[in-house]
Amino acid sequence: MTLSQFNTHSSAARLEIIWELGNFLAFRGRRGYRIALYNVGSFFAEIWYNPKTEYISLVRGFESKRALEPYLTQINLVEILDL
Repeated sequence: MTLSQFNTHSSAARLEIIWELGNFLAFRGRRGYRIALYNVGSFFAEIWYNPKTEYISLVRGFESKRALEPYLTQINLVEILDL
């Protein structure tokens, strides 16, 4: 699956795709959210969860290496990206 294909789906369908095809990499926190990072093959995806409201606010896919910067202390990009 490509990022473009992923982005054509609803948030609920994106969650299903992540849970089916994704490999969990790391958690981080930001502004009260608990954000889970997944590798989905040719792209990465984040699930933004608000523990106070118990609501998933955002499910997004991306290819940008810059968007991985908040996770650098937790994951080894060399292994993931074959650098």
